Amino acid sequence: MHADRLARRYPNVTVEPDVLYLDDGDILTSAGTAAGIDLCLHIVRTDFGAKVANDLARRLVTAPHRPGGQAQFIPAPVPDETAGLGPVLAWAIEHLDQPLTVADLARRMNMSGRNLTRHFLATTGTTPLQWLLTQRIHHAQELLETTDNSVERIADLTGMGTATSLRRHFHRTFGVPPHTYRRSFRTPLSRLDPRPARAHGLDYTVHETAERTVR
Repeated sequence: MHADRLARRYPNVTVEPDVLYLDDGDILTSAGTAAGIDLCLHIVRTDFGAKVANDLARRLVTAPHRPGGQAQFIPAPVPDETAGLGPVLAWAIEHLDQPLTVADLARRMNMSGRNLTRHFLATTGTTPLQWLLTQRIHHAQELLETTDNSVERIADLTGMGTATSLRRHFHRTFGVPPHTYRRSFRTPLSRLDPRPARAHGLDYTVHETAERTVR
């Protein structure tokens, strides 16, 4: 409703009604209050790296990262303890190096895999396996920034299986291979420039499309 009104009132602005937030360089917009938290974490991640953003997210009791292109029907930034999924999400993040399955998560929740998937979709807006993949990729992002581990070792630590799998998913998510990301964030420039990712012309938000529009 409000998105339609915005589009009619400002016909020269491209309105994207089905995303949480958009980053168009100097202009960043979010869908609402909860999405604003996601946008703030995106800015922190872009400016200071994955580790700082993840630490902040833990203090806020929210998800380490929700991609801007994610559908905005999600009712909350991400489940805390009262939402039911908090404990199993925290457990999964601590065990990303293991080959976790939907059955493993469902067992922790004492429910069937089908019920867990429904609960997961309603609460986080994504499936358990997609959520796990996102956490693995962002853990790899943090390790690339903060360690000298090889891509092969990072693939092991994040549960990605092989370096080839990590490279494929990392490139699909961020648009650059792991070694390019590491080089950009482990140079003196990345520590001095307050907006390192944008200074290097890299977009580290999860987008499936290259089109960047202003909401």
